[in-house]
Amino acid sequence: MKKMLLSSVFGLGLMAGAMPAAAQTASCEIPVGAVLSITGSIAAIGKAIGDAGQLAVDQFNEAGGVAGCTAKYVLRDDQGSPNVGVDAAKTLVEIEKAPIVLGAIQSGVTMPILTSVTVPGKVVQISCCSSAPSFTQLAQEGGTDGYWFRTLPTDRPQGVVMANIAKAKDYKKIAVIYVNSDYGVSLARSFKASFEKLGGTVTSMTAYNQEQASYRAEVNSAMQGDPDSLFLIAFPADGATALREWISFGGTQNLLLSNALRADEFVKSVGAKFLTNAVGIDNAQTEGPSVEAFNKAWEAKFGQAPNGPGLHTMYDAAAVALLAMEKAGKPDGTAIRDNIREITQGDGEVIYPGPEGFKKAKELIKAGKPIRYEGATGPISFDANGDVTGPYLIWGVADGKLTTVETWDKMRVADAIAELDK
Repeated sequence: MKKMLLSSVFGLGLMAGAMPAAAQTASCEIPVGAVLSITGSIAAIGKAIGDAGQLAVDQFNEAGGVAGCTAKYVLRDDQGSPNVGVDAAKTLVEIEKAPIVLGAIQSGVTMPILTSVTVPGKVVQISCCSSAPSFTQLAQEGGTDGYWFRTLPTDRPQGVVMANIAKAKDYKKIAVIYVNSDYGVSLARSFKASFEKLGGTVTSMTAYNQEQASYRAEVNSAMQGDPDSLFLIAFPADGATALREWISFGGTQNLLLSNALRADEFVKSVGAKFLTNAVGIDNAQTEGPSVEAFNKAWEAKFGQAPNGPGLHTMYDAAAVALLAMEKAGKPDGTAIRDNIREITQGDGEVIYPGPEGFKKAKELIKAGKPIRYEGATGPISFDANGDVTGPYLIWGVADGKLTTVETWDKMRVADAIAELDK
């Protein structure tokens, strides 16, 4: 009887030893929290951004999990509301015990999560999409304790690039309609200051509140002063409503569009025929094998090339968090924080997106060797405030579809900013 029992136990031990790494991690799970707008005014882009985070987690699990466990992607919908976002983040941190929160998309949702949930809870927060400069200021004042990071640049360079595009198109008098949020306010101010320094005139600055049935009052106000063009800073649903009304009232179709409007749903809702003279901006990716690795993985998973804001930056937010946790060896927010720059900067061996890259990273980390992640957006380097720099793309609509018109690399962006700062 004893021999049989010992034999059974020994046999189970052999089976466990033969199990692959991914299977061995199934006994424990580490939650990777995300708070995104899956419903509400930016639902058109929120779901795909959520999918990008899921892809990174799935690939890391395929490579053997994180810190000896399986990573569990726990996505919560903020509905575009700061209060809902804070409640969602509290659930992730206090109940799910997530050491990481990815998000949010809107700066106005991200900020209260940061100040009332993640920083007090010593949890790392990485946003794919919140570009307001107020986060930089908070970090400079010591209000983030280093727990804050984002994988896209701030609003200022975006405003500078759009001002230069407007000047190149010989627009003289531009009306600005912007969403009344940290994102909209900061981008509108950056554009206004830049365009006026370049010699142009901003005829009006009109804010709007989200999720209204109509924006006729705001559109009529923006039309005062006879502008020759419009810069619309909005999210897809509200932006489409406002722009349809602008066009129906006879507004110019010389259009400048913000990054959040780079969505197929926006084009369909407005009508592609009204957008043939429109140009928009979005964060771009450097060319190279790391970007290609993500693009191929996305196309294999979803049957089409990644097209829309926040996909590459969300993937990188999740990948950076997971790699830093692997380096830390435990699901602890402070340890993750302290390892984020360790895995993105320096002279370590380059790691690309995907299961093979993550598996290689895990092996090198286990061997005590340094790594340097180059992601879906290209090389990543966080400054002391958790900010990054990056290139931009200018997009338009041709043959009814979104298309890339040109790209601005980091040097060109830096030169444009330096010229304005003289």
